[in-house]
Amino acid sequence: MKSVIEANQLVKTYGDHRAVDGITFQVGAGECFGLLGPNGAGKTTTFKMFYGSCRITAGELFVLGMNAREHMRQIKAAIGVVPQENGLDPDFSVLENLLIYASYFGMSGSAAKARAIELLAMMQLEDYSQKDIDTLSGGMKRRLVLARALLTRPKILFLDEPTTGLDPQARAWFWNELRSLQKQGTTLFLTTHYMEEAEELCSRILIMNKGRSVAEGAPRDLIKSYVGHEVVEFDIDPAKIDQYIGQIKNKFAYQVMRNRLKLFLRDNQTAADALSEVSSPNITLRKASLNDVFLKISGYELND
Repeated sequence: MKSVIEANQLVKTYGDHRAVDGITFQVGAGECFGLLGPNGAGKTTTFKMFYGSCRITAGELFVLGMNAREHMRQIKAAIGVVPQENGLDPDFSVLENLLIYASYFGMSGSAAKARAIELLAMMQLEDYSQKDIDTLSGGMKRRLVLARALLTRPKILFLDEPTTGLDPQARAWFWNELRSLQKQGTTLFLTTHYMEEAEELCSRILIMNKGRSVAEGAPRDLIKSYVGHEVVEFDIDPAKIDQYIGQIKNKFAYQVMRNRLKLFLRDNQTAADALSEVSSPNITLRKASLNDVFLKISGYELND
């Protein structure tokens, strides 16, 4: 698979703080690549370097074969961005927001209007083209931002927390549109706090913590590698945790979350194996998920 994004020992510093600390990865043409991590991990800073909103401190970055230090103007013309903040102008109508944005890329009036109307229909917003931005719901605004990002028919679409704040129905609609874009050949580069979103959409993910890469791979491979196939969760008396861990630490991978313990079952382990060690009245047995991987790698305590 040809790489359309290449980062090599990428660094971004703010004074003495290394927000991004030497990450290296590649994104193949046509794939959906996810960038995950807790707040403060460096995800958004990494994203901003890719689309030119902040300067690279050190390392190399290539997008569509172009050096990001030298050709950011050309890169911006070839990519689309759905940022965390909508950035829509309330002084203009829905259609006018698209037309003004198109003008930044030199699109002519007739071509820009035709493309804008096409995208409004695609986003099911054609009946709102003359409406004010403030009359739109949160889900409609996110759809409009996606339409704006697609105006130039980008080869790569950067999506920074694209479905934050959306209800389940709107999120499912958004996912379907992203899958459709990917089938048409658009490369998707996604950051999200929704682990089910990453598991649903991404062929590969990179997990960051404190500016560094800590895990990379296909979601199913990371789940198998870090947590196994099933998880047994149960409450436990905090005074008995150390004693219990001493009994099971050589049998199961585990994670302690205050008064709750998670046991991760590998391929050769069964729920019966785990439950024979458990005397808690509050036991949950479930399939392992990417959320378990995230918490195992990043921990559950909030970052400062």
